[in-house]
Amino acid sequence: MIYLDKDSLEIRFPEVHENAGIRIDFQRTLRLPDNGESHHLPPGLGRFPIRHIEDFDLGDNNHLKKRGGVVMPMFQADALWLNFGSINVTGEADYPIALKIGTGKICAVSGDDWVTNLNQNPQDYVVVPDQPWIDGYNVGQDIVKQFVAAPLGHGFTVEEQLKSEADTGGIQIQAFPMKREFYNLLNKSLEEETRFDNINYSMPSPSMCMEASADFSMGLAAGGSMQQEIFEDPHSFEAWDLRETSRCFVTIANAEQWVDLTGEEPPLSPITASDYTKAGLPWFDFYGGDKSSIKGAKKLGKIKSVNQINSPKRGGFLGLWKKDLPVKNPKVVSLGKRKVHSGSW
Repeated sequence: MIYLDKDSLEIRFPEVHENAGIRIDFQRTLRLPDNGESHHLPPGLGRFPIRHIEDFDLGDNNHLKKRGGVVMPMFQADALWLNFGSINVTGEADYPIALKIGTGKICAVSGDDWVTNLNQNPQDYVVVPDQPWIDGYNVGQDIVKQFVAAPLGHGFTVEEQLKSEADTGGIQIQAFPMKREFYNLLNKSLEEETRFDNINYSMPSPSMCMEASADFSMGLAAGGSMQQEIFEDPHSFEAWDLRETSRCFVTIANAEQWVDLTGEEPPLSPITASDYTKAGLPWFDFYGGDKSSIKGAKKLGKIKSVNQINSPKRGGFLGLWKKDLPVKNPKVVSLGKRKVHSGSW
C-alpha cells in the first residue's frame, strides 16, 4: 500500500510485518557545477511538494492518469535527491526494503531498461536503511551524476540517450520487502542517520523560469558529479519477498503546469552552489563504514551530462543553463561512522 503524507511517499507492507515500510521524499538541492570535478554531497533544501495525480484535470493529457501515482513540480535545471527513511512501529530493527529507482524507465543503478523484478547481477536496486539516499546516476565506482530536470525532445535526458524511443519521463519507484523470517533473524537495534538539519535557504533564479510545453514532457538528465557510494546488497538474494511489491510513478510538471493544476506556487529554484559555499553553509561527506559499494553501471558510464551535450551553437540549455562558478574551499561536515585511528604513543 502506498500513501501520501506531508509531501512524502509511504510504502507499507502490513501483511508482511508492521515495520515493513519506507518513507521517500524528494529533496530540492543545489545544482552542482558540471565541470568534470567530483563534489561533496549538497544539502537538502526542503521537500518538493507532491500531490495525487488523479485529483487534477490534465486536459489533453488525462491519459497520463492511467499511470497513477503522484505529480511533482520542478523548474527546468532544478536538481533533486531522494531521501529514504524506515517506518518503525515496534522499536525493533529497521525493516530492510529493496528499492528500485528509474527515470524515464531507465534504472538509475544499473542503466538497464526498467523491469518489474529485482536483479542481482548487476544489482539494479538499493537497500534501505543501508542506503540513506541517492543523488544521481551510478556512473562509476563511488561516483554519481546528479539528477537534474530537463524537457524531453532535446536529447538531454538519460532516457533519450539510452532508448531509441523516449517519451516516458518522470521518476519510477518500486519497493520489495524482506521476507519476515529473514527479518526475524536480523532483528537487532540499528541507528538511523540523516544528512540535513532543517536547512532551508533558497531564492529565485530568473534564469531558470522558462518552461517546457504543456504536455508534461519532463524527465531527468545527468548533471555534475559527486562522491557517493551505492552500497552492495548485504543480504542474500533469497531474503527478498518478490511476491510482495508496490510501485509508484512520479510525473514531473513544470512550474507553469503546477500553478495551472494546483493553484499553488512551486518552490523557488535554489541559489547557485558557489553562492551557497561563499555563505559558509555546509556540504557533506558520508562514511559508509565497512559497507561495500557496487561498481558503476557500464551503460550509465557512457551517458553525457547536460554540459557535455550543451553547446553555444545550440543556444545553451534552452537558454537556462548558465556557466557555473567552481566551488572553492567548501565547509564539509562528516556524517556516519568513521574509524578512530590509534596513532603512535
